[in-house]
Amino acid sequence: MTMADTKAISILLVDDHSLVRSALQMLIESQSGPKLRVIGEAGNASQAIEGAKRLQPDIILLDLDLGKEDGLALLPRLLDIAPESKIIVLTGLRDREAHFQAGRLGAMGLVLKENAKEVLIKAIEKVHRGESWFDRSLTGRVLSEIARKKQMKQVDPEATKIAALTEREREIIELIGQGLKNKIIAERLFISVTTVRHHLTSIYGKLEVADRLELIIYAYRHALARPPL
Repeated sequence: MTMADTKAISILLVDDHSLVRSALQMLIESQSGPKLRVIGEAGNASQAIEGAKRLQPDIILLDLDLGKEDGLALLPRLLDIAPESKIIVLTGLRDREAHFQAGRLGAMGLVLKENAKEVLIKAIEKVHRGESWFDRSLTGRVLSEIARKKQMKQVDPEATKIAALTEREREIIELIGQGLKNKIIAERLFISVTTVRHHLTSIYGKLEVADRLELIIYAYRHALARPPL
């Protein structure tokens, strides 16, 4: 067995009730023996930030209800200053949306305070090994959200801009790419010159181009128009 295997899992407790923190420390250390060790505690956000920065614990047990402070808002700040720490939300709140938000913000697990003490110990050990500890429905929802965000990041931003164009705007872009002036475009499409100008203003905004020349270059580059022969 290596030294890494025998090293106790270090824990920072964040709860606004001192009695709860004391009870948690007794519960954790009495149930786990030398495997788990509480190395710090905090009763508010500033204490939690200072403790996480100084101690860099393996696990942060975070209550979502910190009296006048919001545990959800604190969660990403803790991960910023202690990036190697893993956060488990330990809460009495049964708000499913709050649970989901905690997962989205980076919590690795969630345990209700009403659960048996063995559940908390097991959650700490699992999360320390890199596994998540959520119920099945919450895990599925968090994973779906992560997958959706990943997919959105992979979408070509230019494709998104082009998809916003109307059929009429595409027609106008194609004619501009042929070198036609507004008056000729208006005659071709049986619309007024003023309407052509309105469409161009919309096109410039959607494609984020400044003028006609930039639009022509953009259109050729993204196959919205073919250069005249």
